[in-house]
Amino acid sequence: MADDKPDNTVYIGKKPTMNYVLAVATQFNSGSADVTIKARGKSISKAVDVAEIVRNRFVQEAKVDDIQITTEVLENDDGKSSNVSSIEIFLKK
Repeated sequence: MADDKPDNTVYIGKKPTMNYVLAVATQFNSGSADVTIKARGKSISKAVDVAEIVRNRFVQEAKVDDIQITTEVLENDDGKSSNVSSIEIFLKK
């Protein structure tokens, strides 16, 4: 199965915040001019924390290029659907 996710995207989940900060900083240090941070639901606040820590401590020249918020409809196993908020934070060097 082909991996179709872009290399410069970091998906926020349940790991500690600094894991994601290091992932974003590594993307910038390996030559990426821009990095996208994506999160859904309760992980949104962690995504904002990651973006701010990267900008203030690790890659000071990084700026927030754009922020997109959406609501995704997810279907449960029993056929019911629920709305989940999501965010994409675009950082640019």
